[in-house]
Amino acid sequence: MKSAQKPSKEIDAYIKAYPKEVQIVLGKVRAVIRKAAPDAQEALKYGIPTFILNGNLVHFGGFAHHIGFYPTPSGTSTFKKELAPYAGAKGSIRFPLDKPIPYGLIAKIVKFRVKENRAKADSKTKRSVR
Repeated sequence: MKSAQKPSKEIDAYIKAYPKEVQIVLGKVRAVIRKAAPDAQEALKYGIPTFILNGNLVHFGGFAHHIGFYPTPSGTSTFKKELAPYAGAKGSIRFPLDKPIPYGLIAKIVKFRVKENRAKADSKTKRSVR
């Protein structure tokens, strides 16, 4: 199994561009994702921090009043009940900065996405071997 990539300097710079209180939240979100997906690689895609494991895993970003979290449509639909208190759209969630960030839920969603991406990669490998 591949080991995780070093933290991205681009993501470090992205986080440092925010006010201190938002930097703390973004740093915690990043740490939660790294712990839930230790083999994922970090990159800056679409202008926001992205974790990659057999394709895009999740993205997150800072905004004036919320943290955006982008676990793909499957990540939002699977956790629809738990995400009900938060605004969002297909594949995206907004966690308001004036409310507690649900780090445990973020970890659950990331772990789900890891399993999903690994299953897709395994399925592709099995098809190409035939």
